[in-house]
Parts: sequence; structure tokens; C-alpha cells
Amino acid sequence: MSEKYQITGGQIAAALALLRLSQAELAKAANVSVPTIGRMVASDGQAVGMANNLLAVKTALESAGVEFIPENGGGAGVRLAKAKE
Repeated sequence: MSEKYQITGGQIAAALALLRLSQAELAKAANVSVPTIGRMVASDGQAVGMANNLLAVKTALESAGVEFIPENGGGAGVRLAKAKE
């Protein structure tokens, strides 16, 4: 992934929980397979996958309302983004 930082498997899992989405729902939204999502979620550390698939998953989760928080000394994380007014 050629962005500033890559998302982790834990961040994807946490985002799914926050949004109450299944792996199948995310797979459909990101246009990737369910096994691909499963491999990403199961990754220790940075999510494993092709760069275009990682970007598609990150974009789908952000579009659904998740904000990824990069490692900044306190650990990487996710949160629900504030609703835009």
C-alpha cells in the first residue's frame, strides 16, 4: 500500500465491530472475496493483501464511517468519524 501508513488486521476487525458489519458485507462493499477479507483480518500487524485490495477495503470502511488512527505513540486504532454537517 503506497499510502503514509498501512492498516492492520486488528484495525479492520475493530472497524467491522464498530460498524456491525460482517466480513461478507465488507467484501461486497470493497468488491473483494470473503477469503481475502478473512486473510486481512487474521494478519498479525499490517494487513496482508494486494495493494489495490487493501485500498478498496480501507476506502469501503471509511465510506461507511470509520476513521483510521495511525500509530502515534499510543497505538494504531479506529473510531467512528463524526458526522459531517
